[in-house]
Parts: sequence; C-alpha cells; structure tokens
Amino acid sequence: MADTTQMAVRRDEKIPTALLRGMLVLVAFVLTLVFYASLTDRPLLAQPPDGDILSEKIIRLQGTVTGAARISDEDGAVIAEYAAGDGGFVSTIERVIRRERLRNGAPNDGVVHVRLREGNRLSVFDPSTDREIELEAFGRDNIAKFAAIVQ
Repeated sequence: MADTTQMAVRRDEKIPTALLRGMLVLVAFVLTLVFYASLTDRPLLAQPPDGDILSEKIIRLQGTVTGAARISDEDGAVIAEYAAGDGGFVSTIERVIRRERLRNGAPNDGVVHVRLREGNRLSVFDPSTDREIELEAFGRDNIAKFAAIVQ
C-alpha cells in the first residue's frame, strides 16, 4: 500500500528527480570551470578584435535614476538632453561608469570617449578605469543616441 502512495506522489511532482540532478551537475560543472578560469587568470577569449578607431568624441555624461540624461562635450556645452524616461539608456551607461569608477577609486567627474571603430562598432571608453563598453547588443534605438555624437 505504501508503494502506491509513493507512486502517486511521484506522479504529482512538477520536475522529474533525474532532471533536477542533471541540472545540479551542470551548475556544479559550470561553477568549477569559472573558478578554475579565475584562479588561473585565463585571458578572455570571446572579445571582439580591436579595430582602428574611425571617429572619436570626448564627452561627459550626467544621468538620474528617473532616466533623465545629459550628454555634453568636454567643455560643458550640451550636445543632447533627454527627459525623464527618454534617456534611460544614457543614464544607465553613466551609472555603470560611475560604479566602476567608485570600485577603482577614480574621480567621478572624468570624461569618456565615444568611439566608432571599423565594422561599424560603437563603444564608450572610460580612460580613468580603462573600461570599454561595447554598445552593439543594446539595440538600434539605444545605439543611435551615441552614434549621432561621433558621426
């Protein structure tokens, strides 16, 4: 009688036990690979090749949590200004740069470089932290906000 009760419980399970165990093994394997790669300082292999810089503009970014953002040149002249909710991508990039500067102890008021490289690749480079953010994966509308600056 106990066997039929266990069978009924097993039929009501949402995810089969074998599948859960397999997922656990997969997660453990991935974590082991990541731990090994970070422990041995393996170089990043999936980075796009650095192409020649075709165009570059030095700018300052200002953003708020509401999505309002301002892009100005290095002298402070406003290039573009976005209202709350419209400049969310620009303010997000500004927050990422600000957080990276805080982690590295760099001053928060530095400039960034918007770069257009061969192959129509657009990126934002922060010279104070040596971090470059590739913008390819963020969608055409978001990239257009920065592409207009370098063209």
